[in-house]
Amino acid sequence: MVGKTLADYLGLELADTDQVLEGRIGSSIPDYVAENGWEAFRLVEKMIVRSISNQDRRVIATGGGVVLDWENVRNLRHSGWVVWLQADVTTLRNRMMQDERSGSVRPGLVGDNPLVEIQEVLSQRTALYERACDYVVNTDQKSPLAVSKEIMQSIPRGLTHSHLRDQSQGTVSMWY
Repeated sequence: MVGKTLADYLGLELADTDQVLEGRIGSSIPDYVAENGWEAFRLVEKMIVRSISNQDRRVIATGGGVVLDWENVRNLRHSGWVVWLQADVTTLRNRMMQDERSGSVRPGLVGDNPLVEIQEVLSQRTALYERACDYVVNTDQKSPLAVSKEIMQSIPRGLTHSHLRDQSQGTVSMWY
């Protein structure tokens, strides 16, 4: 929702890597992961990120695992400004339990209790997120509009609203 809200506010296209990926593989992410595994998913995700990051003037929304591959991060950073949509464990669990786009439960990474799994994944990825992003927005208890406004207020001078609308390389990437 933040990606769509921000894209609308900036007058840019939204590229959601999960939606693009599902279109390319012809199935839902949970079904694809169940049949092919996470490694196959990450390879397709990498191709999607490479393709989308080469296109200018858009908001790119990705899943949190995109930071596991430094080539993904390099491509996103090269295309524009990167935001980490940070949330606490409870917020992430609630989001994962009911994916608004698909109406399905997102697949677990290791099959543990969801709260334990999220905590483990965050502890493994936090340093990657911090290194990869240009800006962090805590999204707990905030609406997509409030998060979008915070992002807009934090965009560097060289990437002002008018710059994003009128120039190439005007891309804002974010993961959650």
